[in-house]
Order: sequence, then C-alpha cells, then structure tokens
Amino acid sequence: MKLTHDLIERNQGWMISLVIAVVAVGGLVEIVPLSFQKSLTEPIAGLKPYAPLELTGRDIYVREGCYNCHSQMIRPFRAEVERYGPYSVAGEFVYDRPFQWGSKRTGPDLHRVGGRYSDEWHRLHLLNPRDLVPESNMPAYPWLAKTPANAGDIEAKLNALRRLGVPYTGQDVAGARKALEGKTEMDALIAYLQGLGTALKRGQ
Repeated sequence: MKLTHDLIERNQGWMISLVIAVVAVGGLVEIVPLSFQKSLTEPIAGLKPYAPLELTGRDIYVREGCYNCHSQMIRPFRAEVERYGPYSVAGEFVYDRPFQWGSKRTGPDLHRVGGRYSDEWHRLHLLNPRDLVPESNMPAYPWLAKTPANAGDIEAKLNALRRLGVPYTGQDVAGARKALEGKTEMDALIAYLQGLGTALKRGQ
C-alpha cells in the first residue's frame, strides 16, 4: 500500500498517528536541548530565593489574580526596554514556581518595578489606585492592610521549594515564622513587588 497524501487525509488513524509523531519529534528537537543550556537553568548572579515575607506576598499576588492584568516579562524590543528597563532573562526566574510571566497587559509590566517607587507609594496605590493614577481601572485592595500575613504554612512552603532545588537553609526555614510576625498581607505584597527585577542590578 502506497502511503499517499490522499490516503493519509482519508484515514483518521494514519492522520492521528502521523500528527502525534511529528509533534513528538518536533517537541524533542526544540524543547529537550533547552534543559541543558546553563543560561536557562542556572540563576543569574545576584539572584536570591524569596524571603519568607516576599514569598507570602507572591502567594497574595497570585491569589488576587494580579497576573491577569500585569505581566512580568519584558521582551527584547526597544519600546519595552525604554519603558520598563532591561529585558528579562531566563536566569531571573529559576526560583519562580510557577512563573508569573502573564499574557495580558491591562496594567503595566511589573518585572522591573522593584525599587522604582517607595513603600508608601505602593501602600497608597493598593488602598486606592485612583489617588495616584486617576485614569487607573485597577481595583482597590484595602483589606490587605487589615489582614495579618499567614505564617501558618510558611515552613511547609519553604521545605517544598527546598525539595524542588531552591537553596533555602535550615536556618531560613526555622526563622520564617518570626519574619512574618506583626506583618500584614499588604506588607508582604509590597515586599514582593519591591524585590521584582532587582537581581540583575545586584549582579552587576
């Protein structure tokens, strides 16, 4: 039997089998080599694991759905670099599980927002964004200032990340709960935002 284009299109079994084979081979050729490139799997100089307060803030960022409107991936285009700063590199995200690259920008990209504004600016912005940016359509998050940061499972989170290869020490885990004492969810979210994109500066 001659395997012709017409025969493949008429036979669902052949079509499905060949599509799966092509996708599998293409995936192996394009994806597998990436796992052996050090620039994609090793942290850049200056990158540190999230501190307990920052990690808690990151969880709040995810919980509140901030990634739906804000990306954390500056592409290597002139317009983006001029607006946001140096483009993002893979080594900055090796401790992010999952990464927060996002796919939509209702609001600005946040990957280089760390250190750009003061803590007080972020606090006012989270309480009511329109006090600082009148045209903003971002919702307010006043309850974050009244809600204590959750320290109940912080050791478990650090231990889980440690098993995945994040270099937390036993001392980091032991002192995690104390690092969250007296902190609110707003304090944690601000700490997370203030750390975004700063590793590149520290490593220079």
